[in-house]
Amino acid sequence: MRFRLLRRRLTVSAPMVSVRSRLPLPLRWLLGAIVLGFSGALAVWAFEFGKDIAGLDRHAAQELQQLRREVQVLRANLNEAQSVSNTSESLLIAERSAQEQLMMQIRQLQTDNQALRSDLGFFERLIPGSGTDALSIRGLQAERVSDTQLRWQVLMMQASKNAPDFKGALEITFVGTLAGKPWTATQAPAPQPVLIKGYLRMEGLVDVPAQAVVKNVTAKILQGSSVRSMQSFNL
Repeated sequence: MRFRLLRRRLTVSAPMVSVRSRLPLPLRWLLGAIVLGFSGALAVWAFEFGKDIAGLDRHAAQELQQLRREVQVLRANLNEAQSVSNTSESLLIAERSAQEQLMMQIRQLQTDNQALRSDLGFFERLIPGSGTDALSIRGLQAERVSDTQLRWQVLMMQASKNAPDFKGALEITFVGTLAGKPWTATQAPAPQPVLIKGYLRMEGLVDVPAQAVVKNVTAKILQGSSVRSMQSFNL
């Protein structure tokens, strides 16, 4: 049996055998990569060559330049808009500051106006002077501002024009009752020195007992021991 098989392999009827040379696997991968790279390069070259023939690159370059110019214009517009915005914000802050200063000035003017109205009301309440004496008390006012304080105001004037300055003293006396008994007080321990140049307005606060009932206020202008002018005011 073995002989028959051996004879068949050695005779013409033996099966055909092909001899092939086997390459290593890494070399096969390298050759495949080279073939793929060459095919890819050829495809890219064909694509670029086709675009060049069709003129697509020229239009793309022009469009790219146009887009770059538009981007530059948009950036310039954006910078200008930001500058305008910053300027507007600065102007708004300055306007707010000016409005605050204006409001402060308005409040100050209102305060000054109120003070002027108070002065005007005081002068409007003045009693016209009588007689020929050049120096007189033209107005005397007093009011109780609290249980223990009394406010007084007095205006002293020289009736004649170009009158010399008057140096003297002012004494204000408060008369009333305290616990049913007569009570008297002055605005200061001693008469207050005054210098009258045409006119002089004075005012002040005097402390009084809470139980005191003030009925009369008297103002005197003194020159030495003589009384130059006097006026009384009843509360």
